[in-house]
Amino acid sequence: MNNETRVPAADALDSFIGAIGRVVSWANVILVGVIILQVVLRYGFGSGLVVLEELQWHLYAVAVMFGISYALTTDSHIRVDIIHMRMAPRTQAFWELFGILVFLLPFIVVVTLHSFDFFWDSWRIAERSDAPLGLPWRWAIKGVIPVSFMLLGLATLSRLARTIKSLKGV
Repeated sequence: MNNETRVPAADALDSFIGAIGRVVSWANVILVGVIILQVVLRYGFGSGLVVLEELQWHLYAVAVMFGISYALTTDSHIRVDIIHMRMAPRTQAFWELFGILVFLLPFIVVVTLHSFDFFWDSWRIAERSDAPLGLPWRWAIKGVIPVSFMLLGLATLSRLARTIKSLKGV
């Protein structure tokens, strides 16, 4: 698909998602710092912290979950390029449309709908880590799932609009 395909609403969505992606990308910087601190504590002082280990998982989850939307808007996601690159541009666009409508959008809808109950049950019981010194508020990380999938849904709608416009040849 041509990267020059301009759709004003899609441009606005991509800009919004890009801003969120740039902010959330700092979770990776914090993650590296937490990993280094945990390694120093564990191997330098013989005692790591459970809270730091769990914080690593949470930061990684946030970066990945929100990073998926960013990757979709910047077309930096993984695809089977060995097949895709051999297709004509119009065939690529049809293949993209097929993938969005048959696989991606239904997947996003199912995960989003089910993740609300997953989050709500966790919040309702004030779920926390099973480890005595672990992080409280496990519901917060579970809340990332519906939010990040709704953002992925917006990124997908933006991509869909661009794909349809490229097929119309406007």
